[in-house]
Amino acid sequence: MSDRPRRGSYYGAPEFDLLTDGEAALEWAARYLERLPELPVLPRVDPGDVRAKLPAEAPDGPEPFSAVLRDLDEIVLPALTHWQHPRFFSYFAVTSSEPAMVAEFLTAVMNQVAFIWRSSPAATELEAHMMAWLAKLLGVPEDWHGHIEDTASTSTLAALIAAREQTGRPAVLFSEHAHSSVEKATRLLGLEPRAIATDAEFRLRPDLVEGELASGHVAAVVATVGTTSMTSVDPVDALVPLCKSTGTWLHVDAAYAGASWICPEFRWSQAGVSGADSLVVNPHKWLLVPIDCSALWTRKPEAFRRAFSLVPEYLRTDDDADSLSDYGPALGRRFRALKLWITLRCYGRLAIQERIRYAVELASMFESWVSADPDWELSAPRHFSLVCFRRRGSDETNLAILEAVNASGELFMTHTRIDDRVVLRMAIGNARSTIDDVSRAWDVLRREATRVLEG
Repeated sequence: MSDRPRRGSYYGAPEFDLLTDGEAALEWAARYLERLPELPVLPRVDPGDVRAKLPAEAPDGPEPFSAVLRDLDEIVLPALTHWQHPRFFSYFAVTSSEPAMVAEFLTAVMNQVAFIWRSSPAATELEAHMMAWLAKLLGVPEDWHGHIEDTASTSTLAALIAAREQTGRPAVLFSEHAHSSVEKATRLLGLEPRAIATDAEFRLRPDLVEGELASGHVAAVVATVGTTSMTSVDPVDALVPLCKSTGTWLHVDAAYAGASWICPEFRWSQAGVSGADSLVVNPHKWLLVPIDCSALWTRKPEAFRRAFSLVPEYLRTDDDADSLSDYGPALGRRFRALKLWITLRCYGRLAIQERIRYAVELASMFESWVSADPDWELSAPRHFSLVCFRRRGSDETNLAILEAVNASGELFMTHTRIDDRVVLRMAIGNARSTIDDVSRAWDVLRREATRVLEG
């Protein structure tokens, strides 16, 4: 018979002590956050570099945790794209706040699997309660049913499954600027994707939607509040009566911009949402919780239950309680509500509002700098904290500037295409970004543009 693991713990790693090594991990985390501003935002590595430094096989025996932390510094850290960096201006910035980091640790400690109420009453009820808190904070109808999925891709997939169940129709309409996850979900479900042209402000055109709805074949219309390329806002209020009159499901993707509704001045973009059938907002984009935390609401929970509820005998109980797995694709569910609960308690509404307003203020400032410089131009209206702009000149010049900026390591940005022209995206949203970071970004952009043009 083999020896029992040390410390009398059957499950304990022989070389790991939770208190000592846990403290070392917290120290590593604190140091990482402190030195972030000095690290290159984008790693200088090639595909395969990380794997080349790793052993071909897992170790036979235990290794000390100090060796793991050493490899974090020497192998992992140099190959990280630093999403927490204050000059991460790419995609839509996300911030994992310190309280939420600790919440993720506690989630792993408790390791809840909330597929039915009995398997985790606390996780089930806290999630329902956090969705109620969030609905009230954002001005979402408080009588809607809400639950948490991992990402907006899954939330949208779930909504379209419910729409298919409700209508039995084959087509889904969405803006040509809708997130790619909408078309992907449509294809996964064997439905027919139909991208609809937009107006001069890059919004879904209700007149074209109305024409498509006349066919009687449309299961759902997906409206976007804050498109990825330029944060345009589809006219949800104009789409509501069209969808209602034809029995068509209306899903609103507000994954990015929906978090701004915590500030009353941004609720103009919420017009008509209360008449939709489902809505997704990602707290992990702008509400200081780490990925994954996607809030999905619906005013038609019965359609979700018809689509998703399947209770095998081994999960049947006499409990008269809602099981959140009845409303989405996954059976096993993480305790995602914990990080939302802890974050909202440790910050409160006012501090989160302040952070969002500051990000929008920084974007407005950057926009004014671009507008005032004759060598640069704005490419789309700014609604929230994303500025779309370009250097006057060719697409090749703008792509070369972007490549040079990212290669500098001083910031990280991405591009898109608007009206078939390359456009740079300045996405401000990281809670650690300051006016100094945005000012430095503008300096780097102009510096690298000069170098590119001078050849």
